[in-house]
Amino acid sequence: MVMAGISSAYAQQTTGTPGAPNATTTIDGRYLPPPPQPFRGDIGLNAAQSKPAWPARVVPPKGAPNILLIITDDVGFGAPSTFGGVIPTPALDRIAANGLRYTNFHSTALCSPTRAALITGHNHHSVGFGVVSEQSTGFPGYNSIIERDSATIGRILQENGYRTSWFGKEHNTPSYQTSQAGPFDQWPIGMGFDYFYGFLGGDSSQWQPNLFRNTTAIYPYIGHPEWNLITAMADDAIHWMKQLNDIAPSTPFLVYYAPGATHAPHHPTPEWIKKISDMHLFDKGWNALRDQIFANQKRLGVIPQDAKLTPWPDDLLKTWDKTTDEEKKLFIRQADVYGAYLAYADHEIGRVIQAVEDMGKLDDTLIIFISGDNGASAEGTVNGTFAELIPFNGVVPSVAENLRFYDAWGNDQTYPHYSVAWAWAFDTPFKWTKQIPSFFGGTRQGMAISWPGHITDKGGIRNQFHHVIDIVPTLLEATGIPAPVMVDGIGQKPIEGVSMAYTFDKANADSPSHHRTQYFEMFGVQGLYDDGWMLSAVPTRAPWELMGKAILDPASAFKFELHDLRHDWTQSTDVAAANLARMREMRDLMFGEFAKYNVLPLDASMATRLAAPRPGLAEGRKVFAYSGEPVVGIPDNAAPNVLNTSYTITANIEVPQGGAEGSIVSEGGRFGGYGLYLLKGKPVFTWNVMALNQVRWEGPQALSPGKHIIVFDFKYDGLGFATLAFNDVSGLGHSGTGTLIVDGKIVSTQKMDHTIPLVLPIDETFDIGSKTGTPVDDRDYQVPFAFTGKIDRLTISVEPPKLTAEDEKKLSEASRAAQDAK
Repeated sequence: MVMAGISSAYAQQTTGTPGAPNATTTIDGRYLPPPPQPFRGDIGLNAAQSKPAWPARVVPPKGAPNILLIITDDVGFGAPSTFGGVIPTPALDRIAANGLRYTNFHSTALCSPTRAALITGHNHHSVGFGVVSEQSTGFPGYNSIIERDSATIGRILQENGYRTSWFGKEHNTPSYQTSQAGPFDQWPIGMGFDYFYGFLGGDSSQWQPNLFRNTTAIYPYIGHPEWNLITAMADDAIHWMKQLNDIAPSTPFLVYYAPGATHAPHHPTPEWIKKISDMHLFDKGWNALRDQIFANQKRLGVIPQDAKLTPWPDDLLKTWDKTTDEEKKLFIRQADVYGAYLAYADHEIGRVIQAVEDMGKLDDTLIIFISGDNGASAEGTVNGTFAELIPFNGVVPSVAENLRFYDAWGNDQTYPHYSVAWAWAFDTPFKWTKQIPSFFGGTRQGMAISWPGHITDKGGIRNQFHHVIDIVPTLLEATGIPAPVMVDGIGQKPIEGVSMAYTFDKANADSPSHHRTQYFEMFGVQGLYDDGWMLSAVPTRAPWELMGKAILDPASAFKFELHDLRHDWTQSTDVAAANLARMREMRDLMFGEFAKYNVLPLDASMATRLAAPRPGLAEGRKVFAYSGEPVVGIPDNAAPNVLNTSYTITANIEVPQGGAEGSIVSEGGRFGGYGLYLLKGKPVFTWNVMALNQVRWEGPQALSPGKHIIVFDFKYDGLGFATLAFNDVSGLGHSGTGTLIVDGKIVSTQKMDHTIPLVLPIDETFDIGSKTGTPVDDRDYQVPFAFTGKIDRLTISVEPPKLTAEDEKKLSEASRAAQDAK
């Protein structure tokens, strides 16, 4: 049998003499942690007349495999070679050739929701991740809290004798709990992972990441310009596995391996950019690429021979033949860099897989390789963007602005993302992209699973419908470990996915799926799969339209299509008109699922949700007083928010004999942010407006030795975040006037015509006394630019605008008018 060696019952297994130092035991597993083991020795008055006994070491059931769980980021179904793409992915090919290729596996359509479902076996709303944590709101399905009634696979395996680790992207810690002050129970080490090496946010520079080892920030890139996280995390994972194997070779491991690739920023090494560019994979453009991928997919058998290629969205995106020569030049460069990033990441994953084989453990390792946590990303605008932050602030860089960065595209002088049209092509044969849960361009992920000795149908293809919530129950069945009913005295929700282990047996290759019904929801867009049928809300907001007003009635705002997937693999034919009763039945079922799994209330807001209030350490504070102790790496949720508000920064400093320079305080970096620093002794305040513009205030002369007070005072001209309560963004991004004052004397006054409206770079931090990440102005300094004087005190006060009664009246009237106009 395929599943031979896997326990059908959870009987205790012991080895060695009870009480001996080398004795081992499995545990019941339903109640974690297990109760203390009874003492099996004898205790007399004296040790000489007594018999010692040790608790048995807890081990997993016999035959439980090592587990290598791999998930990449923002990879469309048609991007990797394994599923018809032109980008070479030999590591994914290797797993597929040595095991099974899954063609009907689904994500949630967004990154951290998918990841929360992946590590818990629960629907994303069930564990608080209806959206990414940076957009969390105070409802149970959206607060980004994985409650203690939903233990992760890390915690379950850890208690059952596994050693567990997590590498790369995390994105399942509430964004408002990511500071040095904790709490740390929702960090990987608090969720059952013995070791963590990676970044907490949704994305990060691969050249200068906001990187952690467990809970400590580390900066290995300083002084090493060739360093890249994609390689570094592979090195670290290999080291961790080899170290464990050297110390405890019989102890099984879970390695959860989640590179930031291929989420923006696309940051491959120059060698990989050259390698992929020299292949000229994208020179014929996105429409020819779709045709090529579609033909490859039929040849490989990863789509049915009668599948239809969904039409190109002419109303949304240009066809390649309508692009200019300058556009073609830019867009090919974007795709080459993206292709290099995917190929580079796959290569490093291949090194990790090879390390497992080199240790002699490949036959005992279950490898699950999920290609992407959602469809290809359309968040780069129709032109692409040299800096991902810009579109999230409502700005679309022009082709000319992007071409300024043509040669730098992919290095640390850019934070790049490609054109929407490439995303649509990489989701071939489906339509739509990441963020869209109702169409498979947003949710269909290629996946390969290998487990030598248990999966014998090497190179086989499985077409059963499955979802990311099915991974945890699959792992539990493979290990012979039960889902716990209680952890730390807290009753556990039943696992909501179903095991895919039945598909490992060739005899079940064509068996009906065990996953019969699955809801989908993201940003108010809704869908439901039910036994071969798909109910799909038609998006009214394109995923690249990141700013603007939210739909206030998403429960009733969408038109729905109905697709019979038994005859329509790609959702190309809407059969709603001919199946109205089935439509009504599925819509009722969908809202029943929504009620069951914490999906309500529906919320269709997007980028503006980034500004929603959250219980961060800065919430409600207007004055931030710092001792002057150098502190770096403070996330924005714990720092003063100086966007869309008036504010004052006051630094009391002391300059030593010989002068001083260095960073006093900063937030952000190369792609947006501010900094107060001394440059050759002169006080400077710089605002970097998303790398599109810089405004600079500078004192006329170097500060003399002694104590000084530097003040930067900014008066904002708009109404601020308060307008968002009226579904109105008009208060954001307005002008303002800044004044730099040294020892009571005004030394510079400048007006900013525009300010950053919504967010600063998510991988940069608030730093005092030196600078991490990237400089606010590369022409002035490089990190760490430590301050060589002394900061006696630093105070930042904010004064958010207050709406007058007249302001509120106008905003209310405008909101009602907008609703009436629908």
